[in-house]
Amino acid sequence: MLRALLLTLAVEVPLYTAALTALRLTTGRKALVLGVVVNLVTHPALWLFLTRHPGALWPAEALATAVEALILAIAVNRDRPLIVAIALGANAASLLIGLTVA
Repeated sequence: MLRALLLTLAVEVPLYTAALTALRLTTGRKALVLGVVVNLVTHPALWLFLTRHPGALWPAEALATAVEALILAIAVNRDRPLIVAIALGANAASLLIGLTVA
């Protein structure tokens, strides 16, 4: 689990930081912290769920993405559709890279 979490953080945190900052939705520091926080909230629950239900990858990923988007939307409180798109992109990237290196 630790390896997967570190990979997820390595992929998603820079993406969240770059997107949220470039789109002027928040500061770089807050974007970095949010990228870490959303993953620390969702990743352990996702990992635990998938160990018990390995065939439920897509619904589990969809739920994790939705939770991350919700946390970001509450924290940033601006342009919610754009926040959802950012969460989708970050999670899709980490999922694809995770599946590639697994």
